[in-house]
Amino acid sequence: MTSVIVVDDDRDTVEVFCEYLAIKDIKVLGRGYDGKSAVELYKQHKPDVVLLDVMMPDYDGFYGLEQIRKLDPAAKIIMVTADLTSDTEKKLVELKA
Repeated sequence: MTSVIVVDDDRDTVEVFCEYLAIKDIKVLGRGYDGKSAVELYKQHKPDVVLLDVMMPDYDGFYGLEQIRKLDPAAKIIMVTADLTSDTEKKLVELKA
């Protein structure tokens, strides 16, 4: 069974993702609400996949992505965002999201 952590500052979004993943028989190991919690959850659970929002206050998704990459360069991280700017896209490509 595939395992994931879900991280987004919008708690409703986290709940929707988790409910959908459960329907698809994907195990949610943890829920977080900022980039810092993403890193802690990754260290604790070592999930198969991380679903990570980009735009969050304080510790954003870029922070989480960079720190998880330092821990595990091969981590599978799917970035979720409504930000369609080319700057964000470039940075995500550079960080190998």
